[in-house]
Amino acid sequence: MAVPKKRMSRSRTRRRKAEAMKMRPVRTVTCERCGSQKLPHRACTGPGGCGTYRDRTVVETYG
Repeated sequence: MAVPKKRMSRSRTRRRKAEAMKMRPVRTVTCERCGSQKLPHRACTGPGGCGTYRDRTVVETYG
């Protein structure tokens, strides 16, 4: 079984963990049909969304 040669300091451990937990910005794309922002590979269902995915209506929207 592998055993570390030296003990890792608290600051190095916390820095490594903090890098993995870092918040990253949410990527959005523009809907081709209505122009609203949506998450990629999802149906356009936000406020003012048209309810389409890949040029097909998949969600019934009201308004």
